[in-house]
Amino acid sequence: MIAFPLGGVGAGSLSLGGRGDLREWQIFNRAQQGNSLNYAFPSICVQAGNAKPVTCVLESRILPPYEGENGLDVYNCPGLPRLASAEFTGAYPLARLRFKDDDLPVHVELEAFSPFIPHDPDASGLPVAVLRYRVNNPGKTSAKVGIAFSIDNPVRTGPILPKSTPDPRVNEYRSTKALDGLLMTNPPLAQDDPVKGSFVVGVLPSAGAKTTHWRGWKKDNWHNPPMLFWDAFSRDGELLHEPEVPNTVGALCQNATIAPGATVEFTFLLAWHFPNRTPDRMGWNAPAGKGNTLVGNYYATRFDDAWAVAEYAATNLASLEARTREFTDAFAASTLPGVVKDAASANLSTLASTTCFRAASGEFYGFEGAYDHTGSCYGNSTHVWNYETVTAHLFPTYSRSMRKTSFFDNMTEAGGIPLRMMLPLSKERTKLIPADGQMGQIIHAYMDWKLSGDAEWLKTTWPRVKQALEYSWVHWDADRDGVMEGEQPNTYDVAFFGPNPLCGIYYLGGLRAAEEMARAVDDDASAALYRGLFDKGSKWIDANLFNGEYYIQDVRAAAGGAYPEYQVGKGCLIDQLTGQYLAYVAGLGPLVSMQNARTSLESVYKYNYKRTLVDHVSVQRTYALNDEAAVLICDYGKAERPEIPFPYYAEAWTGLEYSTAAVMFYNGMIAQGLEFMQVARSRFDGVRRNPWDECEAGHHYVRAMSSWSSVVALSGFHYEGDRGHVEAIPRVAHDDFQCFWATGTGWGTFSLKKTPAGTRFALKVIAGNLSCSSFALDAAGAKVTAKVGTKSLAARVEKKDAKTIVRLAEAIQLHEGELLEIEVVA
Repeated sequence: MIAFPLGGVGAGSLSLGGRGDLREWQIFNRAQQGNSLNYAFPSICVQAGNAKPVTCVLESRILPPYEGENGLDVYNCPGLPRLASAEFTGAYPLARLRFKDDDLPVHVELEAFSPFIPHDPDASGLPVAVLRYRVNNPGKTSAKVGIAFSIDNPVRTGPILPKSTPDPRVNEYRSTKALDGLLMTNPPLAQDDPVKGSFVVGVLPSAGAKTTHWRGWKKDNWHNPPMLFWDAFSRDGELLHEPEVPNTVGALCQNATIAPGATVEFTFLLAWHFPNRTPDRMGWNAPAGKGNTLVGNYYATRFDDAWAVAEYAATNLASLEARTREFTDAFAASTLPGVVKDAASANLSTLASTTCFRAASGEFYGFEGAYDHTGSCYGNSTHVWNYETVTAHLFPTYSRSMRKTSFFDNMTEAGGIPLRMMLPLSKERTKLIPADGQMGQIIHAYMDWKLSGDAEWLKTTWPRVKQALEYSWVHWDADRDGVMEGEQPNTYDVAFFGPNPLCGIYYLGGLRAAEEMARAVDDDASAALYRGLFDKGSKWIDANLFNGEYYIQDVRAAAGGAYPEYQVGKGCLIDQLTGQYLAYVAGLGPLVSMQNARTSLESVYKYNYKRTLVDHVSVQRTYALNDEAAVLICDYGKAERPEIPFPYYAEAWTGLEYSTAAVMFYNGMIAQGLEFMQVARSRFDGVRRNPWDECEAGHHYVRAMSSWSSVVALSGFHYEGDRGHVEAIPRVAHDDFQCFWATGTGWGTFSLKKTPAGTRFALKVIAGNLSCSSFALDAAGAKVTAKVGTKSLAARVEKKDAKTIVRLAEAIQLHEGELLEIEVVA
């Protein structure tokens, strides 16, 4: 069940399987779950001394079931020898396999990745996968090793051509200082053909290594082409004597002689370039008659073809890889619980799936997920994308791009933000405007501003945010009492009628975010108005919706006086505090009584959390079953279930398990939150489900990226860019703590260490910059020393709300590579 995505953020992907096989080729501007390319496999030939060569496909053996209409598919040669087994470990964006086979005279490992560098969308958006095979010779004699990568030219359209019809596809061999490889094209395809483009299989030249190639296996009948390729490669360990009449299956080989005890690397690159992304092709709704309009891919504006992509990646690989490893090393070294790092990093892979793309315009867009053969729920769905906080921290330009879409490209004249937006952009709008989606976008706008401190961006964006907030007074809070009422469309694909915690607390978060932004632009009158509504609404929700155990819905009649179907009623809803979740991550503080919030979370733990689902009754979509544990969306154990409850109530979604865990962390319920995260991740163990594909309405579902919020919550790192304030108070044991951090301007690491004299705090900027003037720390003492490198900084210590505040005499800006050290002592 392992399929580890490889590819650039928003640039398409293929996946590395648990056997070392390549699968899920989704590089053609649409979802193609299960798509495999013909004869796409690496092979290895090893001759130790004068012994007989050993040749096999460089994958571990195929696992059951062994079924198909003609046995197993011939197009990847399942009958060829493969290695005995493989051990797979992955921490996105790096995957590693260690192959095992006693009959192979060498030891082989594979490391695969695509560049992933926070805050650098161009470097992270390359349509390329790096496959590095490390071969160690443990023997006493030299070993001649060849690795050959074969693949049928994938630039094709329609069914396989009859043998009598000339195939127009072309495989061209190229060799430069940086790269040897095959460029695969299909020249006769029309320029606007959906699969017009190119593909490259390349290998990095290295000292002592020799590259050979076949532009195609021998063109012949039946299964002769793979047989003749195998015969030649097994005999020579190279690709000599290229067939005079080739077919379209190109093969690239690198060969080296490895001394006893030595290790040699064989680094292959797979690159693609398919510029013709259209709404119809990917499953994105378009205005009438515009479905075939070219939306494009941003990478295609940077590179002319796949060779340009591959050569760029090869030329810059040392830097791209080093910067990727800076991120992975910094994140891996964080002393956060393992399950938090696992969940957060695994779901970053969604950014490289077909769920997301970067259009030729440079704007970032996303489906909710990816169905097997098309996108799932197009349009930057607000009430789903609200849950993720990855983009705000790791790719802030993408986060702002989504805010641009919401507040400028797609907002109605009245101030409503539709659930979805169409491409190409036009004046036509979809009609549904969800209450939770609207409020979440306001909170996200606040978060984007605070993480960057960009006053000009806020000044430009604020009028649109203000209009979006006040749209509520026409549709959901007509009496302006701070409480949402009436028809409230939401993430459950229905509308809730009457006050309810999901939309109501979201509204409180929107009011608080708007209040803070209004003050920042000197709109004090609006700020005071929003604060008054917030205070009234918060008190009302605590007084009227909290039943002593959790927050419930006050169901009210729909239009016409009928009792509405599809309501929560008095059930215990897992995301009753989702507005609070996003407000916490944004730094807005409590929206309702902290005691009531904690009691509600305890109730979710008591009622919704099921240690086994053996007796669970559900006729809905099934994401957990049998002996698995899960946190259900709504539990009616303490209340009568409505005859027709809201959809999905009996399901379990990882995105909600993670967001609820994060709220628990902010409320001091560390053990319970970790248990929820462990329960979710245990279902994605590589046997039951793919660890790098958490689905909901489609594969690689966006809501599951809420897992990143637990990194923010437990690290205790919070940044307010408008005033240069850093808070670093971890919510887990931190006598000796270190962690990754990211803001809208940079990222790096920080550490806290208790010493006999006091507390030492260190903050390093790895990329970007960080403006700082004050720091809130968990440190006791009245004296402070501070320095950047060897330069001492004047600072003083203050006490505020049981926190120690270190305030610098002059604000500073830390740049890439700089280290700030602060020590607080008695």
